[in-house]
Amino acid sequence: MNPIASTPLAVARLRRGNVPTLFGPACVASMLAGVGSCLLLPALPPHWLWLLLLAAGLVATLWRTPLRPIGALLFGMAFAGLQAASALDAQLPPALQRHAFALRGRVHDLPVSEPGRTRFEFRVDDDDRQPEALRGKTLRLGWYDDDPRARAGLRAGSRWELPVRLRAPRGLRNPGASDAERFALAARIAATGYVIKPAQAKRLVDAAGLDAWRERMSARIGTTVDDPSSRYVRALTLGDTRFLDQQDWTRLRAAGLTHLIAISGFHVGLVAGFCALLIAASWWLWPSLCRWLPRQFAAGAGAILGAFGYALVTGMAVPTLRTAVMIAAVVATRWLRRRQRLADTLAMGCGVLLLMDPLSVLGAGFWLSFAGVAWLLWCLPDADSTGWRGQLRGFLAAQAVASLGLLPLGVVLFGQASIAGPLANLAAVPWWSLVVVPLGLLGVLADAVHAGWGSGFWHASAWCFDLLWPAITRIADSPLALLWLPESRWYALPLALLSAFWLLLPRGLPGRWLALLLWLPLLHPPLELPKTGEVELTAIDVGQGLSVLVRTAHHALLFDMGPAVPDGFNAGERAVIPALHGLGVRRLDMGIVSHGDMDHAGGRNAVAAAFPMPSVLAPAGSPSPGSRDCVAGQRWEWDGVRFRVLSPGDGVPYLGNESSCVLHIETTHGSALLAGDIGHYSERKLVRAQASRLRSDVVIVPHHGSAGSSDPAFVTAVGARLAVVSTGADNRFRHPRQPVVQRWCDAGAEVLDTSRSGALRVWIGHGGLRVRERRSDQPRLWDAVRRRGQAAGLCYALGH
Repeated sequence: MNPIASTPLAVARLRRGNVPTLFGPACVASMLAGVGSCLLLPALPPHWLWLLLLAAGLVATLWRTPLRPIGALLFGMAFAGLQAASALDAQLPPALQRHAFALRGRVHDLPVSEPGRTRFEFRVDDDDRQPEALRGKTLRLGWYDDDPRARAGLRAGSRWELPVRLRAPRGLRNPGASDAERFALAARIAATGYVIKPAQAKRLVDAAGLDAWRERMSARIGTTVDDPSSRYVRALTLGDTRFLDQQDWTRLRAAGLTHLIAISGFHVGLVAGFCALLIAASWWLWPSLCRWLPRQFAAGAGAILGAFGYALVTGMAVPTLRTAVMIAAVVATRWLRRRQRLADTLAMGCGVLLLMDPLSVLGAGFWLSFAGVAWLLWCLPDADSTGWRGQLRGFLAAQAVASLGLLPLGVVLFGQASIAGPLANLAAVPWWSLVVVPLGLLGVLADAVHAGWGSGFWHASAWCFDLLWPAITRIADSPLALLWLPESRWYALPLALLSAFWLLLPRGLPGRWLALLLWLPLLHPPLELPKTGEVELTAIDVGQGLSVLVRTAHHALLFDMGPAVPDGFNAGERAVIPALHGLGVRRLDMGIVSHGDMDHAGGRNAVAAAFPMPSVLAPAGSPSPGSRDCVAGQRWEWDGVRFRVLSPGDGVPYLGNESSCVLHIETTHGSALLAGDIGHYSERKLVRAQASRLRSDVVIVPHHGSAGSSDPAFVTAVGARLAVVSTGADNRFRHPRQPVVQRWCDAGAEVLDTSRSGALRVWIGHGGLRVRERRSDQPRLWDAVRRRGQAAGLCYALGH
């Protein structure tokens, strides 16, 4: 892009005045607003409109008039729209879904090895021997094999020929959970898939390049430092977080320290400063070098090379790239002998990063890194840094500003607030940044010069880390360290940011504490809980499995906990727990495991760890037993809502799917039926014995809509108005089967599938039957279902 190439000259030539500079705060803020507003659109308009807006924006921006911010806004919208359209068009076409390919390419970034699989990114060669739709594209693949030796050669930078099966990026859509489709767009992932015939995989070239060096250096740290803290040294030094487990991340989030583990800008500054001093020292030792290049120019070049080199080594994350760009901006202004405010430097860094990749705003790192610096620049411009007291006061003030200013973003982005974060940061920020990280970096530098020389530095870094980590662990494990918050409305974030701005205004301003009221929409959002005598059902999007949250006015029940694969995907962790947090569930009063199959009971342990259930019902003999047997005839009542177990009968042997718990929920306004995985045998038995009790307005379709379920007599007896199917997208069982869907549609039901609708919230109450589909309620331009032209309603898809 020409704007990138002309950035330093443009900044140098433009004078301050009434006309905003191209990369000044006003224009960059407008461009950021344009990029953000484009990515909030539910769908992208045609290319010609983006090109028209791009031209208009460029003219208004480059022409020296007060209209520059408006031009930057239009340019940002159009530029982001064209980039998003290009990235989405590069994804695997629907016609090639689930096809098998033999691809050649290079392993990109660091592979993540687990006991039963290895996850990695694969960049396909850009030549005529590869399929046209995949040339030069990046894929996210999994290699499943119980024998880790077969996957041992899968190293960063190695070249392979792999037989794979692919599909376009597709993810689950749930309250409180991450959006895999958004991540794929931001990372330019063209397809996801897996190696179908591991025995036919061929390694063409051994590992080479920067990623290979990074992986080898990380392995050296791991073998040299025989201590559990070596995984943190690797993460803090090289950005290699592959060895941090779920408990590590939970503690880091609770302590508010994840921003340090993901290589922070301060680390880049340390490397840049060291390189600048090293170059300057060379010029001091050999003064004749000044004849060729002045010392300050050489030191500045060293700082730039060090910053961008370290950013490359650690994976080019947004915080590192942001700092490297800002360092380059500062050095450029010094070279050009221009005085520039810190706010201008921050704006230039943000603007250049947006031009390099406008889709980086889809990541949390972009907002946290730039917002944190912006808060500090606005609130602490004149901090007294003279003397140790002034420095201490400035550091404490910076922590307070960062904690308050970034709290709204943390709640919106992660659904949680670290209460212990300010305390933990007071100790960890200076200790890790000034002691642990420099020692680790010195070890990398020494070992790069000669293998083995870095050992002492790495041991010292791990020892220093261990001095503080036990205290951090105690803080993070405190029950009050982390506060989970439900999803809020769209207006909660701007109100909370306005409140933070108001609270951080100068002292003496009247009414400052009234700003606390503006936090209420964020910290205490409306939960839309049912009233007494009403019930809410949420079919969580867990893929090929089932998990349904049932809530009354004051109670919550979880029917099944989603699927899990050993050493792989666990819907309990990835979907159910985030959904419960996002919906504002504080506790579970009961759990029901319909039967022991892994697609229904796999996530149980993960869910139980986060939400202990005082009572769990499960069929007698189930591989996933309950605290009580689930037996027909059990009844209870919560908040005016009646619950009754219809199956299995007492004394019946465990028969897998046919022994599933069947739960009937009845209110004065309607009823619902949760049928687990029962098939024709149990369905007909229920029709014969309890036909009158089957009548329901809402039904969770048995066995995901398989051909062996939804018997015609059962469908007629239920007479549902809404039939919910829980399946995984493009599942290998081809659930739900078309004849099953046809039967429910012919019986007058509207059929919705979680794989197309995302999480489904259903209310049965005074206002009748209400449904909210996650994907249609919060449309996104990267939504895979809409882009494939799939209708959410299955009856509509069949022509009903």
